[in-house]
Amino acid sequence: MKKLSLFLIVFFVGFAFFFAFDHPVCSAKEPPAEGGTLPVIKLQVPKSPEARNYLGLEGEGTFTIPKIKAKVVIVEIFSMYCPYCQKEAPTVNELYNAIETNPNLKGRLKIIGIGAGNTPMEVDVFRKKFQIAFPLFPDADYSIHKVCGEVRTPYFIGVKINENGSHEVIYSKLGSIEDANKFLDLILQRSGIKKEGS
Repeated sequence: MKKLSLFLIVFFVGFAFFFAFDHPVCSAKEPPAEGGTLPVIKLQVPKSPEARNYLGLEGEGTFTIPKIKAKVVIVEIFSMYCPYCQKEAPTVNELYNAIETNPNLKGRLKIIGIGAGNTPMEVDVFRKKFQIAFPLFPDADYSIHKVCGEVRTPYFIGVKINENGSHEVIYSKLGSIEDANKFLDLILQRSGIKKEGS
C-alpha cells in the first residue's frame, strides 16, 4: 500500500512538472501593447508552397512571426464563428489586394490570420468561403489566443520587423479596420514605409 501511495505521489509530481515546463502556456492579462513586443507565438510552417513562398519560409517545423520575410506583418486574430470577422473578411481581402498590387509594398507588408479556437478544418472553411488569399493558421487549443491576452475578435496587430531581427508592435486594436486604404496608410505611417518610391 505504501509503495502504491509513493508511486502515485511521484506520478502526479512528474505530471505537474511535465505541464509546467513542457507546456508553459499562461494567459496574458493584456494584449500586446503598441511600442512593445509580441509574446512568443509558434506557428506551423505551411504545407502549401504558395504560402511558404509568400511568408519567405523554408523547410518544416515551426516558426515565429518575426521570422517572416517582411518589413511589417499584419496579424488578424479571428474566429470563423465570429459574425464581425465574417463581415470584416472582404475589407481584409481589399487590404491584401492593395498591398499585392503595389510594387513598392508587395513583399514588404504581409498578412496572416490566426483562428482562435478554430481547427484546421474550420480555418479551411473560412478560407474557402471568403476566398482568403493570405495564410491562415489554426489555434484549436486557444494557446496563441491566451498569450495574446484572450482578445475578442477580430483583433489586429501590426508588427514592424527590424533588420537586426528585433521587432516592435506598431498597432494593436480590437474591431474593424473599416477602410482598407486608410488602415494601410496608418500602418505605413507608423512603420516609416512609403507607399510610392523607395
